[in-house]
Amino acid sequence: MLNKNQTLGEFIIKNQTSFKYSSGELSSLINSIRLAAKVVNHEVNKAGLVDIIGPTGDENIQSEKQQKLDVYANEKFINTLVNRNIVCGIASEEEQTFISINSNDKNNQNKYVVLIDPLDGSSNIDVNVSVGTIFSIYRRKSKIGTEVSIEDFLQSGRFQVAAGYIIYGTSTMLFYTTGNGVNGFTLNPVIGTFYHSHSNIQIPKNGNIYSINEGNYLQFPDYVKKYIKFCQEEEDERPFTSRYIGSLVSDFHRNMIKGGIFLYPQTAKNPNGKLRLLYECNPIAFICEQAGGLAINGEKNILDIEPKELHQRTPFYCGSEKMIQQFQKFI
Repeated sequence: MLNKNQTLGEFIIKNQTSFKYSSGELSSLINSIRLAAKVVNHEVNKAGLVDIIGPTGDENIQSEKQQKLDVYANEKFINTLVNRNIVCGIASEEEQTFISINSNDKNNQNKYVVLIDPLDGSSNIDVNVSVGTIFSIYRRKSKIGTEVSIEDFLQSGRFQVAAGYIIYGTSTMLFYTTGNGVNGFTLNPVIGTFYHSHSNIQIPKNGNIYSINEGNYLQFPDYVKKYIKFCQEEEDERPFTSRYIGSLVSDFHRNMIKGGIFLYPQTAKNPNGKLRLLYECNPIAFICEQAGGLAINGEKNILDIEPKELHQRTPFYCGSEKMIQQFQKFI
């Protein structure tokens, strides 16, 4: 039930039974992300006034040009999570390898790993288009008391204990799931508090929006080209509306609210796809499924993929259930 006077912290406490581990642990994890998100939001809102937009001149591990806000957001989220004494490891899209974190007692007692895309769609900052943060949380697989290992991060999406995203747009919103539905919270910028604004969100079973970068059309697999043509045909309730922002968080958020399908296929240039399985696709797929949608790579469910490396890429298709099922008929 929606209570718009209920804060994010109050919601977590009231719904603590929906998280099968300690509610205090979940509260600490989400609060860490909430705090960092407010700091990043403050900087995003100053873009254009201070020297925080544009490229740094460096490249990240993906060989992509880093934006100044990429680096800033990465540092803020890592520093905030490190200081909470609950995370044993962090993997970031902006870092070459994972970061190992010891507990305050130096006995490696922390239980969770966090994988994060600190600022998705950051190249849009220069033109004042919505960007976001994506996060994914797992329980460690390695024995408590030992140092975190790569296996703690290379878990299929089915083992996520929580996932979410923050969208920095006309308002700043945080959406997350622990496997019991999706809830959203909107930041009141005056007092700096997130309030419950979206309860148990369900993606419409069908929609009329398709989201894809059609500039790469000639490089798409034939089945994707055929599906695009299907979306454009004047028949029944078609043609569908094409909407593409270039920020996964923004495109998914719109489709989750209104109904639609997001497509990011492999291309001749990126034969394995371009989106990162662990930092982007798994958490968005978890949220999508919890909201009643579907997320696939063209062959299987995204959450069933067994990761082989931290920065693994994959084709990604997600959205309204009936639209994904229709798309699968073309594969």
